[in-house]
Amino acid sequence: MLSIIIFCIIVCAVVVILFVKQHKEVQLIETVTPRYCGEWSERRTVFKLLRMGIDPRAIFHNCYIKRSSGTYTQVDLVVATKSGLLAFEIKDYSGWIFGDFRQKYWAQVLAYGKEKHRFYNPIMQNNGHIEAIRENLPHNPGIPIYSIIVFWGNCTLKNVTVGSDNDFLIYPNEIERTVQDILCRSNADFGDKYEIMNMLTQAVANGNNPDIVSSQLMTALKAGYSCPASSYHSSYSMPFHYLRRFNRW
Repeated sequence: MLSIIIFCIIVCAVVVILFVKQHKEVQLIETVTPRYCGEWSERRTVFKLLRMGIDPRAIFHNCYIKRSSGTYTQVDLVVATKSGLLAFEIKDYSGWIFGDFRQKYWAQVLAYGKEKHRFYNPIMQNNGHIEAIRENLPHNPGIPIYSIIVFWGNCTLKNVTVGSDNDFLIYPNEIERTVQDILCRSNADFGDKYEIMNMLTQAVANGNNPDIVSSQLMTALKAGYSCPASSYHSSYSMPFHYLRRFNRW
């Protein structure tokens, strides 16, 4: 009987500790973005950036940026740093990922080759985001904008290539090292910092406008930015999926 009581006390203590930890994490994330805004993987990326000391005022989540054509493009995450801007594209896929920076479409392979899907090249996709950012920064024409594509989920990058030193394809556990490497580069030559902050602040506000969000979604669908299956798990692979996801945090 005593052992059962002790066991129950331990379980309750663990539950309380986990609850408090999660609550603190949510509070930290909410210094940047609402707790239910965007995908889980995006909010976890925000959390990682905050944990490494990035100022929450420099992190802009779920940005809807207006292009010169009048359409909008959605950028998962933009971070303003002394070395330039970091444009994040967050993916959450399963399986093997194959792709070359010159190919318009990449491939996702599931079930050991039995199931295949294609999706738009995330490097090209994020380069489009970067072009949209530059269109809105006429007084900052030469600032570096780094493209960081983070692959969350139970996926493995296979024979994937990039074409520039400013492009990064990484797993979640490489976020801090990648950002630190960029911060070690030369300081950016900013023209008008207020222009940058005002543009990104407005981009976040645009994400609260349902008309803008729906129009951007239609634009993305027409452009073929469809997402492949991202949650394929056979019954025997589930434990390994969660273990690999934990190891990449």
